[in-house]
Amino acid sequence: MDWTPYGPHAALVRFADEMGDEAFARCGAIRAELERNPPEGLLEFVPACTTVLLEFSAREVPSLDDAMPDILEQLQMAAAVALPPEPVKEIPVIYDGQDLERVARTHNLTTAEVCRLHTEPVYKVYMLGFAPGFPYLGDLDARLHTPRLATPRARVPAGSVAIGGQHTGIYTVDTPGGWNIIGHTPAKIFDPARRSPDNDEAMFLLKQGDRVKFVRNNGP
Repeated sequence: MDWTPYGPHAALVRFADEMGDEAFARCGAIRAELERNPPEGLLEFVPACTTVLLEFSAREVPSLDDAMPDILEQLQMAAAVALPPEPVKEIPVIYDGQDLERVARTHNLTTAEVCRLHTEPVYKVYMLGFAPGFPYLGDLDARLHTPRLATPRARVPAGSVAIGGQHTGIYTVDTPGGWNIIGHTPAKIFDPARRSPDNDEAMFLLKQGDRVKFVRNNGP
């Protein structure tokens, strides 16, 4: 584990060299440690697949060089503790996306085989980003890895289930995007109306660390 400055008052900690089960477990343990026992002066942290960004108060942490050795030791100890797996959250999908047939042709598969391969894994939410609550789901079957579109679409509807490279994900709001759309879900992955005064995160159906399984839905 090491760190590099990320501006005058932030540090980017790298806890793994590549994405995978070990990195996923370490990330979960580090996130839990920062929530339970935040280092002095920590204002915010942003976990990703192999890194976590730490932002500090300049007044409370005037020198990152002085503070980071102890913080790294704290995070290394936390990363050695495995967390219990999260329960699997099922997401219904109607496989009617405009790119479904092209994805199938690209890989010499039928559309039924694409749907089967997409629904078989239990995915991990490695990170949220790009749009509010947009989940980057790892562990997509290698037979479905599909490059993003050369020219992104001007508008992708919220709820679109798509493939981008080695990830699959769900568009949470109407937004431009270049992933391959294979279907849509009626589930509201991001819904500001679910937010409550005592739970800001309720608006997000999925969070980093969740396990997700897509379930085929033949509804309208």
